[in-house]
This record gives sequence, C-alpha cells and structure tokens, in this order.
Amino acid sequence: MSEPTDDSRRLTVVVADDQAAVREPLAAVLGMSEDIEVVAAAADGTEVLAAVAAAPVDVVLMDLRMPMMDGIETTRRLSEEHPQIAVVVLTTFADDDSILAALGAGARGYLTKNAGRQDIVRAIRAAAAGQAVLDREVQDRLLATARARPSATERALPPDLTPREREVLTLIGQGLPNRAIAEKLFISEATVKSHINNLFAKAGIRDRPDAVRRAIAAGLA
Repeated sequence: MSEPTDDSRRLTVVVADDQAAVREPLAAVLGMSEDIEVVAAAADGTEVLAAVAAAPVDVVLMDLRMPMMDGIETTRRLSEEHPQIAVVVLTTFADDDSILAALGAGARGYLTKNAGRQDIVRAIRAAAAGQAVLDREVQDRLLATARARPSATERALPPDLTPREREVLTLIGQGLPNRAIAEKLFISEATVKSHINNLFAKAGIRDRPDAVRRAIAAGLA
C-alpha cells in the first residue's frame, strides 16, 4: 500500500467513467491507497454533480466521453460551482482538441489510460494540493502543438498586455478557473473577468481553450 500524505484525513475521490468495467476496478484499486477514499463511482456527469452535492469531495477522476453530460461540461460545471474540487482527466483521448478543451474547462490534471496506478495516485495527491499534473504523452503533445501550429504573431503576445493580464493568462494556461485565479492573485473574481476580457480583446483570443493554447505557445504555461 502507498503511504498516506497526511495522517489527519483521507482524500475523498469520485471516479467518473461510463464503463462499469473500468469504473469499478479503478475505484477498488484506488481504495487500496491508505490516504484515498473513493466516495462515489459515477457513470456520467449528472451522477458526478449529485455525488459532490451529497458529500465533501477533494478530487474527481474524470473520463471525457460520457453520456448525459460529458467530462468537459462536467469539469466546467465543477469549476464554476465547486472550485475547491480538483479535476484530473483520465481518458483514452490525447488529441489537441480534447486536451485544450479539458484544460480550458478547468481540469487541473490530464492523464491517459496508459497511466499506471501509482501515476494516478500521485496525480490525485498533486491535484488536491493545487498542482497541475500532465502525463508525459500529454506534455509532449502540447509542446508539439505549440511548436507546429502558431505563427510568429501567435507566439508573440501584444506588447500592451499589462503584467497582471500576463499573470492571468499564465494561470489560465495552467488550467485554473476564474475563482482559483482570483484567490491566487488576491483579487476579486469580477476583476479576473475584467482582465480576461481585456487580454482576450488585445490578443485576439477567441475562447478559453484558445487562451490555453496561446499561453503554451508563448511559453507561459
């Protein structure tokens, strides 16, 4: 068994995957760690939201392709309604759109299902501690995308971005939702939204996934 990171309490986790053959064994395996308690196993996003409303949850281990409400929309809802809960994506998909959409929605980690149990446990612990977690395959994919796609204009940020706007873009690139950015920078959520509106307008950023890509391309994330 893994040694717990904190003897005072266990990390509470919801496992979300539409396939019972994946969901149930994964929940059982994670429960073998002394510092992790799987409080619910959900088949879709609606079940995830019900689970986090019923009991305190630290981390949701999230599949992306689920019926009723998929992992991207569920992550977005959690970021808005329960920003204290960290989302770690665990999926078979490592394409650019899936990665950027998940990070843009507020996921703090992104793993592929090639990850082993210890990798998943470490990611859960790190995400609960506020750290961003990307496995090697995802990191390599993001770096390749950042190098291959952006033009020189896209890599360069507008010179009139303020230091605070650059900070906000950096934190968006790390997958933080607005409320977490506000807490990290000691400003209000309304001020964060104002900075985002300004930097999107100045940099020609379309949406949050595009902001994640631009932050990576500019070397900020």
